[in-house]
Amino acid sequence: MSIKKDTKKEIISKFATNEKDTGSAQVQIAVISERINNLTEHFKLHKHDNHSKTGLIAMVNRRKKLLSYISNKDNQKYKETHN
Repeated sequence: MSIKKDTKKEIISKFATNEKDTGSAQVQIAVISERINNLTEHFKLHKHDNHSKTGLIAMVNRRKKLLSYISNKDNQKYKETHN
């Protein structure tokens, strides 16, 4: 499901290029990845939650597009983000 504010701030500070960076592709990928991880844990308990599965698929597709964007722009940043 959603992530806590503290966890999100930690993720943003870890992947941000400067202190005000909250919207770069690396930060967005990290936040989306955390949300995807939370949803996969949610689905272990709630297998028939089809509405959330639709949202999960949308998040995976968005993360894939952002990873593609980074790989085209800067291959080194892609390797750092992807690992």
